[in-house]
Order: sequence, then C-alpha cells, then structure tokens
Amino acid sequence: MNKIYTTEITSADLSSDNPLHQRLLVPYREAATRIRGSLLEVGCGEGRGIDLLLPAVNAYTAIDKIQSAIDDLQNRYPRGKFVAAHLPPLPFADASFDAIVTFQVIEHIEEDKFFLHELHRVLRPGGVLMLTTPNRRQSLSRNPWHVREYEAQELLKLAKTVFPQAEVKGISGSDRVMAYHEENRKSVQRIMRWDFLDLQYRLPAAILKIPYEWLNRWNRNKLYRVTSAARQITLDDYFVSDDASSALDLFLVATR
Repeated sequence: MNKIYTTEITSADLSSDNPLHQRLLVPYREAATRIRGSLLEVGCGEGRGIDLLLPAVNAYTAIDKIQSAIDDLQNRYPRGKFVAAHLPPLPFADASFDAIVTFQVIEHIEEDKFFLHELHRVLRPGGVLMLTTPNRRQSLSRNPWHVREYEAQELLKLAKTVFPQAEVKGISGSDRVMAYHEENRKSVQRIMRWDFLDLQYRLPAAILKIPYEWLNRWNRNKLYRVTSAARQITLDDYFVSDDASSALDLFLVATR
C-alpha cells in the first residue's frame, strides 16, 4: 500500500505517531458499538478503523479525496465500496445510509454547515451521525491544515442548526496520556519562542505547512525518544467522556 507519511495523516507504522494513532482509534471502537445496517465513512484516509467497523455493519462505503489510498483500500477490502471525490457535496442519493462516521474531517472543510447538510441528506430517518474534531481548547499551535477548529459549544450550536437531536462528548485520556500531552505542550512552547514575529498566525497556510510539517515530525520523534509514555500509550488509555470542554477531541453524536 502507498503510505501517506505526514503529521496530519497520522500513520500506524511510525512509532512516534503512536499516541495520536491510538487516540484516533477511539471513535472507531465507540462507533462499532452503535452502528448497524449500511455505513458511510466520510474521510477514510488509509483505512485506520475499517477493521473495527466492518464486522458491525451489513454494507460499508467510504469516500476520500486521495485516489491512491482509495484504490489500495478497495483491493484490501473487496467487501466495501470506496469512492474518490472531493467534498462537499457527497455523490450519494438522499437517505442512502443508516449511519455515518466522519472523524477528523470537518476542520478541513471550508463550508462546514453545507457539509453537515450533506451528511443529513444522505442519512436515513432515524440514522446516526458520529463526528470527531480537535478541541480548540487543547490545540498547541496553529494547524495550517485546518480551516478552523471548534470548542464544544460552538460545534454543538452548529450541529443543531442541521441535526436538532445532537450532543457533544469528548475523547479524553488517562494520566499517562495527559502527561505526554503536557510534555508536548512544553516542547511546542519552546519552539514557539523563536516565533517572536507571530508568523504562525500571519503567514498564509500554504507557506506555513512546510515548517509546520518539519517541526511537528521533529517534535514527535524527540518526544518518542525522551518520554516513556509515547511508547507505552495504548488504545485503553483513551475513553469517551461527558466532559467535552476539557477533552482532547470533540465527539459529536447526532440523529436525523
């Protein structure tokens, strides 16, 4: 499979990505207990959670913009249907799916409300949407790959303009996770001291992506070398909590 090695598309094959990879698996584990029937995954990437989702549904469809990843996934999972397309809109008929998952995607979408409308449109009545996105309160620096980030009440307010039945929970971590997060915060702050012109907020995103990618990878590799938590963190160190405001990621559950 053609691997996509960036710090934004976290890899299961890079040891220094382990803490974030495990964190991103949590919503898949949670979704597998809630889904049924036909499922759509919007933004499947390299297929991080497909092995958790497939046993829980009768039909699995996924969409992502990266053609090479879609082609590889179709070969690996012939039972599923994989579509390459930019979004929104979604290239599916109204009321096509019993459930939708879209994890760490909405922060990349310029037209976020239209995106939610499209998710609502292709979801069947009574169907469930599960969506995650970073909690802006826990962000350590500007991420140039993100159009925007949300706090819990902002995401809930937006979602309720489209899905009246919605709640926002959080993806939280154990003491070991939070110790790693704090070390990461301190390390990023040391790097940011050199940004005395505040360029991370002044540069266009397209230019900032280059130093961001290099420094982010360097920082993750360093933390992996110097902190035992980076190697020891497992999926069980993360959990879904009711305290969305202080969580690492926001976890939206909405019903059509």
